[in-house]
Amino acid sequence: MKNIPSVDLADFISDDHSRKLQFVASIGRAYEDIGFVSLKNHFLSEELVTELYKEVTSFFALPLEIKKKYEIEELHGQRGYISFGKEHAKGKKEGDLKEFWHFGQEASGDANLPEEYPSNVQVEELMDFNHTGMEAYRMLEKTGMFVLRALALHIGLEETYFDYWISNGNSILRPIHYPPITEEPKGAVRAGAHGDINLITLLMGASAGGLQVQNREGQWMDAIPNENELVINVGDMLERLTNGKLKSTIHRVVNPPKSEWDQPRYSIPFFMHPRSDMKLNCLEKCITEEHPRKYEDITAGEFLKQRLLEIGLIKK
Repeated sequence: MKNIPSVDLADFISDDHSRKLQFVASIGRAYEDIGFVSLKNHFLSEELVTELYKEVTSFFALPLEIKKKYEIEELHGQRGYISFGKEHAKGKKEGDLKEFWHFGQEASGDANLPEEYPSNVQVEELMDFNHTGMEAYRMLEKTGMFVLRALALHIGLEETYFDYWISNGNSILRPIHYPPITEEPKGAVRAGAHGDINLITLLMGASAGGLQVQNREGQWMDAIPNENELVINVGDMLERLTNGKLKSTIHRVVNPPKSEWDQPRYSIPFFMHPRSDMKLNCLEKCITEEHPRKYEDITAGEFLKQRLLEIGLIKK
């Protein structure tokens, strides 16, 4: 396999039951094998993607002193700006070669959450930045809901099993800027090898290549979606919940060839998290004699805090 499997969301939401079942089988097989797919016919329009990239590139082009005023220490990186080199892969000391921004959930008034989410940070210099970011957030959240419905059916759950947990979930939209590389990185890469923390991650096409995923043989392969497709992968929370049935695949963003060091890279992943009170206890349906329970019981909130400590976004 030279690339990740491609699936069509139009099959799942069609009125043709056989197309729907074929989508469930295809995405389930892909997530049991490589943990990644590319998805066509999602809910993000080309116009919205273009507008979002315009706003994101404009923000990261602002002077550092302006960006830094949006890095609010007491938010611990949950919202707003996170400066260059702050985050690192689990188990690594070198900071990743990136700066990024976090848009977060704006929960409904009746969400009855166990904790209050921080408010999104408003960028004064760019009138459309926050509106465009949150419009994309909602379209990615909607897309993710249908992907999780398909996965619920694949693992034998009721189709809308995840709907409640994600509708006011602690999801994050993260526009990332990998600046041009100006000197030998000394062991650092644009994003070190890691698995994502959340349920699933939805990634719109990056401005340059570099994303690689690790197959079951330990080989690295380029993840290259077709134009206008989203790359969607399983995160550690979903792997825990399914007792390893669905694979959270290790992936990375490698540095470009030296001849391309002068080119920046932009990438915008959407990390779909559930509410923090969702239990990630291994589903009984996924526990067998051949596959005994692999993980201890934990809630999504407890697991997220544990992992944010490991990657350096919050301190003890």
